Formats: sequence, C-alpha cells, structure tokens
Amino acid sequence: MGVPDCDVPDDSPFALVEKDRGAIRLVAVDPRAQALGLAAGLSLADARARVPELAVFDADPVADIGWLERLADGCERYTPMVALDSPDGLTLDITGAAHLFGDEAGLLADVEARMARWTGHLRHAFAGSPEGAQALARFQTAPAASEDAALRRLGVEALRLDDETETALRRAGLKTLGDLAVRPSGPVSARFGKDTTDMLARVLGSSDSRISPRRPPPAMLFERRFAEPIARTQDALAAIGDLAQQAATELEERHMGGRRFAVRLFRSDGRVFDLAVESGQPLRDAAMLVRLFGERVDSLADPIDPGFGFDMIRLAIPAIEPLAPTQLQLEGGTISEEAMAALVDRLSARLGRGRIRRFATRDTHIPEQGVLTLPAVDTGTPAAWDSPEPGEPPLRPLHLFDPPQPIEVMAEVPDGPPHRFRWRRTLHDITRFEGPERIASEWWRRADNGGLTRDYYRIEDSRGRRFWVFRHGLYGREAADPRWYVHGLFA
Repeated sequence: MGVPDCDVPDDSPFALVEKDRGAIRLVAVDPRAQALGLAAGLSLADARARVPELAVFDADPVADIGWLERLADGCERYTPMVALDSPDGLTLDITGAAHLFGDEAGLLADVEARMARWTGHLRHAFAGSPEGAQALARFQTAPAASEDAALRRLGVEALRLDDETETALRRAGLKTLGDLAVRPSGPVSARFGKDTTDMLARVLGSSDSRISPRRPPPAMLFERRFAEPIARTQDALAAIGDLAQQAATELEERHMGGRRFAVRLFRSDGRVFDLAVESGQPLRDAAMLVRLFGERVDSLADPIDPGFGFDMIRLAIPAIEPLAPTQLQLEGGTISEEAMAALVDRLSARLGRGRIRRFATRDTHIPEQGVLTLPAVDTGTPAAWDSPEPGEPPLRPLHLFDPPQPIEVMAEVPDGPPHRFRWRRTLHDITRFEGPERIASEWWRRADNGGLTRDYYRIEDSRGRRFWVFRHGLYGREAADPRWYVHGLFA
C-alpha cells in the first residue's frame, strides 16, 4: 500500500476506510497506525478515540488493483511468470531466472532496491510452492532453521480460510500448520472441509501447485539487458532490430512465422512501455519487423519517454504458425508445383517410397478414418479440409486415441448425456457438455450392415479439461448396455 497522494505529515499515522454494514470501518492502516494499536476492521469512531491525530482517506480498490498491476509490470523484468495475489501481493516463479542476478539473494536485492521507489512496505519470502511463499511473506515473524520449520510454526490464519473454519480449528486446539500436519488428513477433511487439507498440502509443498501468470507465457521470448541504460529511442529500435534478427533465425529453423509481436521496454526507474504489431500473414522478416515497430513508435499519440534510459528490452511472440521456406529458382520466382513433384519423386526414390509422406483427407464421416498419411508419391489432388465456423470452437479434438479407450459412465437415463465418468482410475465430474452428435455407420460400405451408431459429446470436467466421448450403440435398439469410450482430447 502506498501513501495517498495528499498532504500528510511524515510522522502522522493514516488509515483507509470504507462503509461496511452502516458503519465506517478501517480497511488498511500504515505501520505507524498499527504500532498505536489500530487494525483493519476497527470502526472509525473507535480509531479516532484511540488516535485523535489519525489521518483518514477513502479506500479505492480500483486504484489499488491498478497500482498492483503497475508493480507486476515492473516485476516482469525478473520473470514472465508473475501472478497477482490480490489485494496486495505478487507471486513470482523465478525458476531458471535467479542466475541472471547471480543467485536468489542477488535477485532479491535488486527487487528490494527497485521496490523502494514505489512502496515503503515490502515483505518477501522464498518457498517451494506459491502458497508457501505467500504464507511466509504475510505471516512469518522470525527466521527459522528451514523452510519446512518456518511453515509449520505459522498460525492457521496462514491458510487464508474463512473465519468460521479458522475459529473452529483454533477451538479444536489446532493453532499452527504443524498441529494440522501431524493429524490424519481424512478426519481433518471430514470435520473442517476438504479445502482445509488441500490448502495445507499446497502451502507445505506436498501437492503440485503452480501459479497462473497474469499473461500466458509466449511461444518464443527474446530479451536483452544493458549494463548502462540506453536513453535514445533510436538506440532502443536498434536493440529491437537485434532481437528481431534472433527471432527470425529461430523461426526459420522451426519453419514457423509469427503474426503478432510484442515488445516491452523496461525503464530503469521501474516504468514499463508496451508496443505491439501484427501482420496479416505469418512473418519472420527482421527488417520488416523493425519497420513496423518504427511506424508504431511514430504513430503514438503519447511518445515514449526514455527518462533515465531503458535497462532491458524484451521481444515476445505470443503464438507462431507454420511458414514453410520459399525456395527460389535460379532465375527467380517461387518453386512450381511441377518442380515440387519432381523433388518428391527424387527423395522418394532415394529414401524409399514410404519415407516421404503427406496428409490426405478421405471422404468419410468416421472420425478416425477422415485423415490418413500416405506416401507422397501416391497422393493425388487433396480433398478440401473442413474448417470450423468463424468464432466457433473446433468440433474435433487435436488428439484422437487409436483405438478409443473405454470409460465407465454415469448418466441420469441410459440414453442421456454423461454426468460423471471414470477413466484411468480417475473420476471426472462433468460440468458442461455439448451433444449428442450422432454418427451412423457407413452401412453402404459394410456387407453385413453390422456397424453401431455413435453418439458423441464434447464435455468439460470440473478442472476445465475437455474430452470427446461417445456411446457406442443406440440403447435398446442396437445394444442392451452400450459401452462408452473417450475418443479424443481437446487442447
């Protein structure tokens, strides 16, 4: 929390207030007010009675979040994996990033030095899990011999549960995380709720827990740090050109291109500037990128102010798309289809006819038979590929199982949609479904007409995972007890 932008004496305690259930209450206090016995939740009348000189300002949650976002922007110089821990915390995943500052202590020293310009109230901690680091940063009062010992001696308030659960834990004599950790998880979960044991496991690092970064990690990332900040926009564009050349080289090696490119310029005083350009087709031309960024800078209504200079510039490519290299003939021009066919023939003859293959579509509605890989020398004119409607999700998953894998399904009625299923010994609760999409057998291609109808559903479980499942056979007409299968996974 920063000091309000008002005339407040340096030695005067202050608090932020808001109206709560008909009374004005304190929602945050500065260290001076806290030292005088004030705390969040106290009514303003009681606070004034205790500390008459208390300065009071209205709380502004929107401004607080904006301030936190600005701090998060500055922290992305350390790692792109930054998450908000509202209302007043940030969590950084520094895996693989600490070496850029020597070690964790060097990174922490840089964080403290830069944050001193923005806030005078900073608490921090390292831990093996995000929840563990948050708990130590908020509630640790003295150093401990190890991370585990420090976590276990924290009070149960470090779990950040609701007040009712926290009170029940204390009344049961479970005052610290260590008290909880030595109890069997089953009885604790039954009495105090599964959220209690789940949160305890995440804080202590006994279950896998990761942050959800505020910005998804890009497909490709390039950055350049400067020992001495650069203070001219032209120098910044030159550095962007160097990063664009690195990106172009790697994209060419992958036979890929980007359609959106984002640059972040980190000023030495902590301010961050963002620039982004897009292209209609996949692009990896470094010179073109520099021209696009130059035009973007020239078109800004509010010109970029280098201030005391930029000490870091980062180029991110959020998503990449296939972009095959264009082969030129000696006299110029792109390679013709005839030349490509001749090249395929030569490679197939040299390496074997089955080594060079192409994807080919088939005129069938049976999902696993719709796409085949055939020797390139055998494929004729390819059929058109089905495309989803603009703005609609894909009807087919990216990954199909061959063969489909059996699952155990629970449904309200035998021929209704699934509500829960078990696959690979894991139970999945279904929260959303679409369907059914009925796919009949290709009776005209089967001499005995013995194929069963499939009812496909696109489903999503409680953890956000999406599956493509089907019931094999119509209940009561084609099968007395139809089996269920998972056929594919959506991204």
